[in-house]
Amino acid sequence: MKVRTTDDRGAVTELAMKARWVYGATGYYRYDKGYTPHFEGCDDFAGDIVHPQQWPENYDYSGKHVVVIGSGATAVTLLPAMTAGPDAAAHVTMLQRAPSYIMAQPRVDALSLKLTKLFGTVRGYALTRRKNIWLDQSFVKLVQMFPRAGRAVIRHYTKKALPADFDVDTHFNPPYDSWDQRLCAAPDGDFFRALSDGKASIVTDRVARFTKNGTLLASGRELKADVIVTATGLHMRFCGGVEQSVDGKPVVLPDAVTYRGMLLSGVPNWVVALGYTKSSSWTLKVGLTSRYICDLIKHMDAHGDEIAVAVPEAGMSTRPLLDLTAGYVMRSMDELPRQGTRLPWRTLTSYRQDAKLLKGELFDRRLRFSARTSTQGSAAVHRSSSPVPSEGGEL
Repeated sequence: MKVRTTDDRGAVTELAMKARWVYGATGYYRYDKGYTPHFEGCDDFAGDIVHPQQWPENYDYSGKHVVVIGSGATAVTLLPAMTAGPDAAAHVTMLQRAPSYIMAQPRVDALSLKLTKLFGTVRGYALTRRKNIWLDQSFVKLVQMFPRAGRAVIRHYTKKALPADFDVDTHFNPPYDSWDQRLCAAPDGDFFRALSDGKASIVTDRVARFTKNGTLLASGRELKADVIVTATGLHMRFCGGVEQSVDGKPVVLPDAVTYRGMLLSGVPNWVVALGYTKSSSWTLKVGLTSRYICDLIKHMDAHGDEIAVAVPEAGMSTRPLLDLTAGYVMRSMDELPRQGTRLPWRTLTSYRQDAKLLKGELFDRRLRFSARTSTQGSAAVHRSSSPVPSEGGEL
């Protein structure tokens, strides 16, 4: 494996490393470049155009009129941040093509503080953790089972957080059900407070082109701006863009299937750390993945195995890896591995289901082991006739 690093001065260093396992804890975003669609007239705009992923160091937007294009988590975070403090912008307008679901959430968990006070730090934290897992999963499950009721509940709290005359039905009425895409959380309702105070506003429309003074919308209205922030999305990059190969043959990621949501079929000893996209924290699944892989390596060491490779059944049905319809996911669907339609190839979206599964058998016949000296190669059938239970599960 070759690792290439670049320092602050642009100097490139290349290292050759050997390892028995690779743990890809890179997420699935490309961090050096964000997604920006083509906008006509970019060269005509007299102000600055900034993408959040290339934000200039110490950039001064104080006293300026800012248009933030986008309605995702980045835009929802930028709007209150740029309207707060002594260096605040004169006004921030969030220009969205379509609305998103946004809900206020307390910045401080009051119940957690009470539990810690009553039961101590360790037990209080454990109870808080269980409470949060249960609440997250219950909320997501309910709004997916009853999407109309979920939309009504979110709308109720949105109206409550905004002035009575705010046009909620235009600016907070997404064309999809909640959790078809991620729901944005506003700590202590800071997003809604900025709108209520008049420091920020929302416009729901499409960009026709950029002009010298701002953006011309499809409706014919022009938004004046000194700064345009293109919070227009992300690129996805699996395993940090590492070029994978097995025995000299490049790995075609769309042809691979995930085993238990963490191993890539046909790729020996390669783990991907993928968290939950809907309910629960991302790190909950990563914790389970780490525990499972530790148990698997211990088992292999005990039996003299060096290679583990997942082998799917021929002609197995598959589906997209991620269960989201967000633009950045749809744009990259053909570049990602896939998942199966049944276990162990199906990627679970519930922490409780995953914890229960990973407390069971450590592996099955689809995961095959061998030693490097084996003449059967990396696809040799595992030696254990009966899979052993994992020590993993809930952390």
